[in-house]
Amino acid sequence: MQLTIGQKIVYPNQGVCVVEELRENTFGSVTIRGFVLRVLHDHSTIFIPEHSADNVGLRPVIDRTQCRKLIDMLGEDFEPFCGDWKARSKEFTEKLRSGDIFKTAEVFKMLTYLSHEKKLSFREQTLLEKSKFLIVSEIAYADAKPRPPAESEIIGLVEAACSKHLAHARPAIAVSATQH
Repeated sequence: MQLTIGQKIVYPNQGVCVVEELRENTFGSVTIRGFVLRVLHDHSTIFIPEHSADNVGLRPVIDRTQCRKLIDMLGEDFEPFCGDWKARSKEFTEKLRSGDIFKTAEVFKMLTYLSHEKKLSFREQTLLEKSKFLIVSEIAYADAKPRPPAESEIIGLVEAACSKHLAHARPAIAVSATQH
């Protein structure tokens, strides 16, 4: 990905950043040329060596069309997820690390649903908050005309998806119970 000063990009698992400068940093006797990214939500900085910028999963902020697709997806039902907490945690962590906003939306919906079923573990609660933050912040920076939806609207869409999932899951549970 070609980076330019002032460009807004997404750094996986960190959120929306702006490319602030191209600089050379010296580490011991080695000088490395790279980009300084400012994370917009907390103003921290990340240094990305120029030679590895393509390998860390940087991507542009979603455009208007992708934003509309994401918003639509947030309200849709989702696939069942693994019941084993270890496998589920690993799967969710990998999806967040991928930097794919649509995979992040899956994590957000599944963990929201799971939070209605049981108290989330500390790790799952952290993943839920991280996924919600990544979704809300990227939609806010996306080109969503006339205005991006508020966090409460996004949560409402996810709650609707959870209701749809529950409605589809109940008939399967009822059929399973009658077969035993």
